[in-house]
Amino acid sequence: MLGKADMFRHLKSVISRRNNAPRPNVFDAPLAPEQSIYAIGDVHGRVDLMDRMIAQVHKDIAACKAENDAKKQSVQIVFLGDYIDRGDHSAQVLERLQDIAQDSATTCLMGNHEKMMLDFLDAPEDRGNMWLRNGGLQTLASYGIGGLTDHAKPAQLVKTRDALRAALPEQCEDWLRKLPIYWKSGNIVCVHAGMNPNLAIEAQDSQICIWGHRDFLRRPRQDRNWIVYGHIISEQAEARDGRISVDTGAYFSGRLSAAVIGHESLRFLTT
Repeated sequence: MLGKADMFRHLKSVISRRNNAPRPNVFDAPLAPEQSIYAIGDVHGRVDLMDRMIAQVHKDIAACKAENDAKKQSVQIVFLGDYIDRGDHSAQVLERLQDIAQDSATTCLMGNHEKMMLDFLDAPEDRGNMWLRNGGLQTLASYGIGGLTDHAKPAQLVKTRDALRAALPEQCEDWLRKLPIYWKSGNIVCVHAGMNPNLAIEAQDSQICIWGHRDFLRRPRQDRNWIVYGHIISEQAEARDGRISVDTGAYFSGRLSAAVIGHESLRFLTT
């Protein structure tokens, strides 16, 4: 049995080993984009909130330019995906985005809900009901297509696919298929659902980028890149451990959020 003096020395040794043990790297990289960024979270068919946010963003850009006219830094607006499903006006959202994305200062990324709709268009019998269960019924309704459930038979799904393809505006499907998976400026990476923190940005799998990765919220990246993402609903937009979250559940909360990112600066806008 250890005496008091021996016990004290033992505890001191344990504490010393703990203090000297390798510590996990803490993410402390400064925000360093090459331009100002407005990253907008998941819209999910809420064209009303999207229009309000776009107006807010342009008002904010004008105010910033008036205040810092000498800098005249370029600005990029990035929509982080999930434009459709759940809300009632997916058709209007896509039409509006397809129009404004013609401006090179606006980038629209692929979200998992856009991917589900494209999978439905490619293979309705296999992928249709999954999409319908996750908001596809609301998207179809926004195009005036109804009369089915999320347990539709294969023949119904094929017929519905054909009706949707006919209802989509010209070039819309092609535009959706060409949406990028991520967008990067300096050490700011915008993506829909997150990234594998163990792999370089350029080595990411597209499925991970639009559906997420189990380690994304557990481990900060070690390459000093900040990841801006939607997909995972939080009560308010926030930044933590090199991650900036902006999905505030617009379709049910009424709050669409955006991150405003500059050189060593971060703030949030919300409807």
